[in-house]
Amino acid sequence: MNDLGLDGSVAIVTGAGSLAPGIGNGKAAAVLLAEAGAKVMLVDRSLDNMKETLELIAERGGDCVPVTADVSDEAGCAGVVASAMDTWGRVDVLVNNVGTAGPAGTVVDVAVDAWDACLRVNVTSMLLMSRFAIPHMRAAGAGSIVNISSVLGMRGGHPAIAYPTTKAAIIGLTKSMAVHHGPDGIRVNAVAPGFAYTPMVYAQGLSEENRERRRLAAPLHTEGTGWDTGEAVLFLASDRSRWMTGTVLVVDGGLTASAGMTGDMSVTARDTP
Repeated sequence: MNDLGLDGSVAIVTGAGSLAPGIGNGKAAAVLLAEAGAKVMLVDRSLDNMKETLELIAERGGDCVPVTADVSDEAGCAGVVASAMDTWGRVDVLVNNVGTAGPAGTVVDVAVDAWDACLRVNVTSMLLMSRFAIPHMRAAGAGSIVNISSVLGMRGGHPAIAYPTTKAAIIGLTKSMAVHHGPDGIRVNAVAPGFAYTPMVYAQGLSEENRERRRLAAPLHTEGTGWDTGEAVLFLASDRSRWMTGTVLVVDGGLTASAGMTGDMSVTARDTP
């Protein structure tokens, strides 16, 4: 027994696998939700990507079903929700976690086709999954949707334009959905991770030097992991956050609290007699 209110609930987690071994945000969220008593539908484009997630949930005695789908496709999203309803007859929690790093380039030179594809995966997938899940939540009179954004959607500094734009769009999507569906008893919140060290990051060849720079960029000087994001998702999915909606929960080691200013960059008032 636990006091999270998730025992016997049904959760869908998109991006529940990872391209490389290790703990990503979706994998951690799925494992923690299952450990809290939820029945979890794991969604990824590849069954191989979800093998570690399945093993971790099995080790903890959790209940899950893997489904392969492309959630940037409307039919794929409809099929995922239909599978959850066919299997368990309800949908209580939706974690929209699928995301891609997107193409390089500023507004001057980003490839427009790649920009469109990034928006489709990072933002439209959340709209589509929510479109099919919300009617079932509305019928039940309750539900919790958690969208994974990023601190890079809250501030500048990313070398490309597509990724931070999509993550900022997720924040707007979250707040708008919270207002639209709050009267139905459906809560919609977002998690904005900082520089966590996840398979999505190191599978793309992050050097140890840059890994250390990311760690030191946050005031806590500790490295975030997928588990940190997963714990935030668990909280927002659970009854412990029952009076929270439209919130962006930042999990970044203090990164967004800092202006990055050193002592020799600051100006203070002169002493007066």
